[in-house]
Amino acid sequence: MAGFVEHEVAGIAILLWACEPEAPQRLATPFFHAAAAAAMDVPVEIYFTAASVRLLVPGVAEALRASPRHDKSVLDAMREAVDHGAVLLACTDAMHAQGVDPAGLIPECRARGGAVQFMARAADLRWRTLVF
Repeated sequence: MAGFVEHEVAGIAILLWACEPEAPQRLATPFFHAAAAAAMDVPVEIYFTAASVRLLVPGVAEALRASPRHDKSVLDAMREAVDHGAVLLACTDAMHAQGVDPAGLIPECRARGGAVQFMARAADLRWRTLVF
């Protein structure tokens, strides 16, 4: 990619804040961006906060499509990002607030991370951040 220097960016942290199951039209884009960056060998962390943690409950993301014309489910988009190397992180406080059982998340989400972890990435000049 022209102009891209691998050593300049340590990673990309993506915060899912307004990506709730009730607005499926907003759900595919963050994962497409994550998959693209991860495919370029850029470390990617996706932080699920607020109502977005409900996407990590088995069956929720699988039942959602960003558009009736989109063949893939939101879970398919999430898995593509993970398959390319993105890491999914669930916010413990958001899970508690949303009534999500931390022991019952989809297997693709193996890590926890919330405000402190995301802000550490945002404060690190080597990392880029996106908020959806």
